[in-house]
Amino acid sequence: MPKSKTIWFGSLASIAAVAITIAPTAAQQPRNPNIVVMLADNLGYGELGVYGGGILRGAPTPRIDALASEGTRLLNFNVEAQCTPSRSALLTGRFAIRSGTYEVPVGGIPDGLTQWEITTAELLSGRGYATGMWGKWHLGSAEDRMPTNQGFDEWYGIPRTYDEAMWPSLDETKSMWPSVGNRQGWNATVVHPEHIYEARKGDKPRQVAVLDVDHRRTMDAEITSRAVEFIKRNANSGKPFYAYVPFAHVHMPTLPNLEFAGRTGNGDWADCLAELDYRTGQILDAIKQAGIENDTLVIFASDNGPEATNPWEGDNGPWRGTYFTAMEGSLRAPFIIRWPGKVPAGRISNEIVHIVDLFTTLARVGGAEVPTDRPIDGVDQLDFFLGKQETSNREGFPAYVADRLSAVKWRNWKVHLIWQETMYATPQKLPLPRIINLLTDRKEERDVAAQNSWVADPAVRIIGELEASFKRYPPIKLGTPDPYTPPEPGLMRTRP
Repeated sequence: MPKSKTIWFGSLASIAAVAITIAPTAAQQPRNPNIVVMLADNLGYGELGVYGGGILRGAPTPRIDALASEGTRLLNFNVEAQCTPSRSALLTGRFAIRSGTYEVPVGGIPDGLTQWEITTAELLSGRGYATGMWGKWHLGSAEDRMPTNQGFDEWYGIPRTYDEAMWPSLDETKSMWPSVGNRQGWNATVVHPEHIYEARKGDKPRQVAVLDVDHRRTMDAEITSRAVEFIKRNANSGKPFYAYVPFAHVHMPTLPNLEFAGRTGNGDWADCLAELDYRTGQILDAIKQAGIENDTLVIFASDNGPEATNPWEGDNGPWRGTYFTAMEGSLRAPFIIRWPGKVPAGRISNEIVHIVDLFTTLARVGGAEVPTDRPIDGVDQLDFFLGKQETSNREGFPAYVADRLSAVKWRNWKVHLIWQETMYATPQKLPLPRIINLLTDRKEERDVAAQNSWVADPAVRIIGELEASFKRYPPIKLGTPDPYTPPEPGLMRTRP
């Protein structure tokens, strides 16, 4: 509700004042802020300069580092263990285990979010926002589950994942990679290639190119140019906008645009890091040039811990492990938020925030109501981000790897139930929980359960609350087709 404006009229015959309350005109209505979310792909904790990487990884990251100095940087921002679960959690505010999106999908079954789920784009669209997305979706490859059927006005990108760019090159004989052979290698008649799509809400998504290695190199340039045009267009119109920019870097195959190839002299990975920093700067420049910096909340984050596959391994900073695990190297990711004059500049915090919290927080920023007909795991962190309180509104969370409850984080403690150090290691169910003090043991090497068994109590409470909610709201099974109807009466979807 807009605030009323009180005008005082003085009487010539009396010094008494009469308060008259009037509603503002449409032109005086407070404008909702713009929201820009830039999401790097598998960017580990140790890559950016401001997180201890940068030149140590072969490329300075001045634009992202400067963004951190202009806003708040989190040291304990947590994500899901894989790309699809993190993106699902970001856009729905629900742990991916609830939505049937708890692991990267494989072929042959319906993949992605059911249409029953409500996304941030839908919430904000219902509040008059223009919504756009450019980049990897990974939440449904069927046309009726693509972004423009989940709240986005426009989209350019891929429905699945970038490693599929390597399929057309499997029989390439001019590279250093061994050819698979055209009699046994990938063939488009056996498995269709992944396409790059362009779509507008209400129209059929259009295939514009096959995703191959050459197009993988140019994706971030294409993503950025479209995001910049969207920002300028909507800034000129005066309409608030939500821009979701999931970059391609540094997902494998980690290949720079040819404009950046060789620029650092430190190899492809460093060149990609330099390009990611540059593309981020292009979007920040577009915001500044449009004169909307003070009216725009900007987030830069990563969806996962670092790559684990040779030769594209990433850096997990001081932590241990890779994505596809419940190690800190998987769960902790870079996070920076800037909103000039509102979010404190230069602030650094080690308070726990989870990626699901962005759904609830951005809903409040945009004046939207979160759904009440389903469990929402995200908590509102706006007052924490604005510096009105020093502590996060979250103390912990359950950490799933696919459908396996692998650990629980609570404050600066970690309780491991399943042990897995890297993506390619075999998960091992522990006979007794392993308790780690993350303040004194960042590499998660020492089990201190014997002297700190009390930590199991808050961890069990987190598990118990989750399991109780599962009984009331059963999780959606992986591969559930549309239309999906919740098993409990009264939970039919109402789109904003």
